[in-house]
Amino acid sequence: MEEDEDYMSDLFIKQDVRPGLPMMRRMKETIQKEEKQKEANEKNRQKSIKEQEKERRDLVLKSALGTENKGFALLQKMGYKSGQALGKSGEGIVEPIPLNIKTGRSGLGHEELKKRKAEEKLENYRQKLHMKKQANEQAADQFRIRFKNKQEERKMEGDLRKSQRACQQLDMQKDIDVPKETWFWLEPEEEDKKDEEDEEDECTSSDRSVSEKLHILTAYLREEHFYCIWCGTTYEDSEDLSSNCPGDSAADHD
Repeated sequence: MEEDEDYMSDLFIKQDVRPGLPMMRRMKETIQKEEKQKEANEKNRQKSIKEQEKERRDLVLKSALGTENKGFALLQKMGYKSGQALGKSGEGIVEPIPLNIKTGRSGLGHEELKKRKAEEKLENYRQKLHMKKQANEQAADQFRIRFKNKQEERKMEGDLRKSQRACQQLDMQKDIDVPKETWFWLEPEEEDKKDEEDEEDECTSSDRSVSEKLHILTAYLREEHFYCIWCGTTYEDSEDLSSNCPGDSAADHD
């Protein structure tokens, strides 16, 4: 009869009894078994025809040509040695031109067509970006032009009102009770208006444009009263006006 193991002996005490250790061992063994099974499956797996052809082709391409190759034998008869560059002066290639093996099922020229279409698509995208950029720049330029024209129009409207007031005062000093043109003077009710929009409507009520009115009225002031609205001066006569006034437009006085 075998004796029971002494739980106080060194053999019993040295055993690793940490919690969860048996489970960790079983998991490790399972992972190792799965890896071994996977390796065995890879070894036993039958390779496809394409894989076999690729392996044979790579093996042949890696091996150097021997004397049994007719082309290599002809080169040797002409003085060629293995590893030597081609050409009379030895400036040609050393390694053979690599093969470009076509493995896909697409027809010849398909890759070039794909590449060309991709380049065309990229070029169309670039053209669209360029056209969009040009359109944005043109829109910005048109906005600046419209803004500048609006500012110039407002300035001309202000000059026209100034000319109308001056014309009315100078005409009345000469006892002229009726303006030469109805719009040469500001209408009585218009003088008290402070709303700019209302004043603009009154100034542009005629068929003539603001610039035409301004040109006609300033010419009248210069000829009739020897007055320049931009100088703000009444000259003695036409000779004094032409001698001392820079010109008959706002641009001449800038």
